[in-house]
This record gives sequence, structure tokens and C-alpha cells, in this order.
Amino acid sequence: MDTIQTILNRRSIRRYTDQKADEETIRKILDCGMSGPTAVNKRDWAFIVVDDRDLLKKWSEVCDRAAYIVKDSAFSILICGDMERALEKKKEFWIIDGSISGQNMILAATDLGLGSVWLGIWPVEERVKTHQEFFHLPDTIVPHSIIAFGYPAEDKSDLPHMSYEENRVHFNQW
Repeated sequence: MDTIQTILNRRSIRRYTDQKADEETIRKILDCGMSGPTAVNKRDWAFIVVDDRDLLKKWSEVCDRAAYIVKDSAFSILICGDMERALEKKKEFWIIDGSISGQNMILAATDLGLGSVWLGIWPVEERVKTHQEFFHLPDTIVPHSIIAFGYPAEDKSDLPHMSYEENRVHFNQW
């Protein structure tokens, strides 16, 4: 699949088969996530990959709405910001860096035949705190978002892509 087709074919998938993902697939997805740009190349993200069925189930129960889908995923990745690596004078760029990383992983999964869905954590303080406690994160690591991955148990290929909206585009001025 070429890049443009991958982007246009991507859909949020919330139901997965029981098929496991192999380590090579997970590593490719993470490699793509780590290949995106970051502010001043600080690479200020960190990841927790969970593929243990029991832990995925517990995660979905403990973290409630923020992680409700992970229980059925082949694996899920918690994207975090590493404040020790963040740009000193503009630490908030970690938020954008984590978002770019997540998007790259979602597109890689689509290209590899997996489905995925993005689940927000930051800036909801309760979700951030729950994930910090659940994963015993150091104070310098801030949960950003979750991406659940798995082989699709639903087909959304017939849904139209989000089409170009002419009225949202302005050239050279508003």
C-alpha cells in the first residue's frame, strides 16, 4: 500500500480477532513511531507495550474509559512524554512529539494489515494520574495516549474517507 492510500484507508478499529501480533510486527510499528520528527530531535517519548492478556484485561478495568478497548487488542502501547528529555525552554512540545509518534504507528499498523484506535489520556488529570499509578511511572514520565492494535474483527473499508473540505482551506490569507 502506498503512503497516500494508507492514509486514506485508515479507520479507527475497535474490535479485534484473537490473533496475536509477532515481535517483528510490534518492533516495526515502534520503529515507525520513533521515526517521526521531534522538537530539536529530543526524542522525548517513551513507550510501554502491553501484550499480556491478563494485564490488558486488568488495564481496561482499572483505567476504565481511557483504556476500555485494550482488553481485546493483540497489544496496546502507552505513549508517554519523558520530561527529562523534553526541550528545556518549551517542554510542552512533548505533546506534539507524542502525537506524531502515535500517528506514525497507526499508519504503520494500517500498512501491515492491523487495525488500531487512538485513546486519549492527556490532558485529563484523572486519566494521567491513574496511568501513572497503574504503570508505576516515575514523576518525569507523563502518559500521553494509548493506541490499541489488533487484527480487525470489523470491516470499515466501505466507509468513505474524510473528504477534502474546500471551505476549510485558505491560501495566502484568511
